[in-house]
Amino acid sequence: MRPAKRNSRLRRFARDVHAHTPFLKMLILLGVLWIAFSTGMYAAERGVEGTSIGSLGAALYWGIAAFSTAGIADTPRTGMGQLIGGIWIIVGSAIFFGTIVATITGYFMRPMQRPGKRIIDTIEYNLEQLEDLTLEELDLLKETVDTLIEHVERLKRRHAE
Repeated sequence: MRPAKRNSRLRRFARDVHAHTPFLKMLILLGVLWIAFSTGMYAAERGVEGTSIGSLGAALYWGIAAFSTAGIADTPRTGMGQLIGGIWIIVGSAIFFGTIVATITGYFMRPMQRPGKRIIDTIEYNLEQLEDLTLEELDLLKETVDTLIEHVERLKRRHAE
């Protein structure tokens, strides 16, 4: 596959994921909550003897390790830190894995939309890809559009009668 065609498909995929799935919104939400919970953890653990979460950088690392279920998150020493950590592990994991599942489901279920919408999406997709279509594919697209126009005209005539 040519690099330009591969990049075009990758851009189209990214555009579809952005337009038709919650990926970006959920990623932003996850980032905001990660910073908030990590900051809360740093505030709860700051100055506590024996804690490994003694800086904001360590707290941010802890936040990633905790929600990603890597099992390497340091255990908070304070009760407040443990409460913040427990809530973050549940909320962060649910958002992280939920985002992955929602994005994949949303992307692959998109073709299951009502048939009329699928037809329109197919036409739009082909119009975006005009430069990559073969002459046979362009002829088929023309025949399809001509048939669609004829059908619309018949419906308009029937509706007018």
